[in-house]
Amino acid sequence: MLYYYRKGSAASFMVPEDLDEGYIASAKILHITGITPALSDTCRATVYKAIEIAKSHNITISFDPNIRLKLWKDNEYKKVLLDIAQYADIVLPGLEEGKMLFGITEPESIAKKFLDMGAKIVALKLGNKGAMLVTQEQTIYQSSSKVKEVDPVGAGDGFDAGFIVGLLRGWELKECLRLANDVGAIVVSTKGDMEGLPTMEEVEIFRGNMVHIER
Repeated sequence: MLYYYRKGSAASFMVPEDLDEGYIASAKILHITGITPALSDTCRATVYKAIEIAKSHNITISFDPNIRLKLWKDNEYKKVLLDIAQYADIVLPGLEEGKMLFGITEPESIAKKFLDMGAKIVALKLGNKGAMLVTQEQTIYQSSSKVKEVDPVGAGDGFDAGFIVGLLRGWELKECLRLANDVGAIVVSTKGDMEGLPTMEEVEIFRGNMVHIER
């Protein structure tokens, strides 16, 4: 059993003054999760300040809505998360989150909503059906990796990490999506939140491109 202690945590007391502008300015991508602005008013202000800094330095912003209803008051999450989404260059939602934010069920329509808001790339997680990536120019589908699900916790974060790593390596979007899908699959095949996050060598072993030898 995994427990998260968010309310009253040290992180929930973050304030905009805690941010290091130089550190953010040196980044290639600023990744934002929808959990942070739900923790407190000061966390929300900190997220917006981070966005402001990133925008002023032309830093790419990626955003995972990561909706956790227990952290929000009523339907407040819709207003806040959709507002943040309009600043994102890359949006990485789950299908269910798209439904919750827009009230629609078609993956293509959800992706288009985010594109219309200003996103350049939308990578939509489709669970056991894989994933879909949409830009103004193309749509890419990636089938799910076949694994035995042990624990679904952390799969979305693994997907995000894989996708961003692919971008940082300069890969084609199709390969970024494949890596995201594979990392998510590896995570769900392991018990725990972060324990299953793989190295690139472990990804290659998972894909059958390397043989793991224990000595």
